[in-house]
This record gives sequence, C-alpha cells and structure tokens, in this order.
Amino acid sequence: MPIATAVKPKAAARKPVARAVLPKTKAAVPAATLTISSKNYSSWSLRGWLMARFAGLDFAEVMVSPDDAAARKELLLLAPSIRVPCLTHEGAKVWNTLAIAQYLNEIRPNAGLMPAERIARAHCRSVSGEMNSGFANLRASLPMNLKGHFPGHKIWAGAQPDIDRIVEIWTECLASYGGPFLFGKQRGMADAMYAPVATRFLTYDVKLNKECIVYCQTIMAMPEMKEWVAAAKLEPDDIEELDMDF
Repeated sequence: MPIATAVKPKAAARKPVARAVLPKTKAAVPAATLTISSKNYSSWSLRGWLMARFAGLDFAEVMVSPDDAAARKELLLLAPSIRVPCLTHEGAKVWNTLAIAQYLNEIRPNAGLMPAERIARAHCRSVSGEMNSGFANLRASLPMNLKGHFPGHKIWAGAQPDIDRIVEIWTECLASYGGPFLFGKQRGMADAMYAPVATRFLTYDVKLNKECIVYCQTIMAMPEMKEWVAAAKLEPDDIEELDMDF
C-alpha cells in the first residue's frame, strides 16, 4: 500500500503592509555666499556681513585668509580696489559695499536697509557714500582692531577732521530721525557702513559727545555685532602692521 504523506496546509497569503514613504530630505543650501576676510581687522567685511544679516539673506561665509596676498593688501590699505566682501547670489556677483547695499535693497525691499521716505533715503545714500569713499586719514591712523584697546591714544592731527565730520554726521542724523539708529528705529545701510567706525572709536578711546557715545553703545549691543566680535576674538592670526604698540 502506498504510504500516506501529510500535506502541509498552505500558508495564508500575507497582506501587504502599507508603509509611509518619507520624502528624501536635503540639507538646506544657503541662497548666497559672502566672501570675507579677517573679522578682527576687515572693516569692509563687517559692513557687507551686517548688510546681508540686516536684509535677512541666508548666506554661507567664505573666509579668505589674511595670509592671502590680495586680502592682506586690502587690510593694509594698499589695494587699488577693495574686492572683499563679495556677495554671490543667483548668478549675481557684487563686491562693493554700496553696490551690495543697493542689490540687497532690490531683492529684499521690505528689510528696511534704506529709509522709505525719499528725502531721508537720499540723505542715507549720501552719508553712506561719504563713508565708502572718504575718511582716508581715519582709516590709516585708527585701523579696526577688535582685539585691541589703546586707552589714552593720541589722535594724529590728520585724523581729527575725519572724526569731527563723522561726529557731525551722527549728531545730525540722530537729531533729525530720532535714533537710536542713524535713520530712526530701523537699523539699516548707514549703520552697517559706520559700525566699524564705532569699534574704532572704542578701541582708541576717542573723545565723543554724549549722543555719539550712546550710538556706539547701541551699535555694539546689536546681536549681530556681538556675534561678529566673539568670532573676531577667536581668530588665531594677528597682523603685526595692524597691531599697533602705543
């Protein structure tokens, strides 16, 4: 007789389990890059960086070492054309601080980089342009140095007229627009342009009137300035030519 064999029952077909398909996430890519140099010494880098932050632009920093020949020339005021900071954004490349301000105002018109009122806006452009192209004696004799402090520093006679003119600009703007920033309650392009000057005045204990002292304190109290200064003090490299010994 044939031997009976046990037939195993077929396993019940499994129902497919629905699984949620999670979208692949990509790391956020900044909308722009900003090339800057030393945070301790480069006043132009600070201006461009502040403008981009005030505009709310998402950007990545590209650092150029102070050892780079071109960057060093700019820091020592020996470059024929200042090319740092340089903003790149959606195909545009902008490297003059005034041009950066104008560009940011175009792409972020609601950021308040410039005053809304026509006459105030013209005034803002004028004092910002004066900072962009003038005050050579101040730049040469009082270089930006956020790590340094030189109490009792003797101001070079050639720099005093520059200081007097800046005090005149600040005092007029604060009186005309009510402060605490140069063109009212909204920080903007002019404040970014003159922020490095505020640091110079504090570094070298420049004598100022009460209104300008308060303005310097206002600038240094901004979260962006605190962030920049903290990073500057961590920079390992010093430039002997800019670390004056008085």
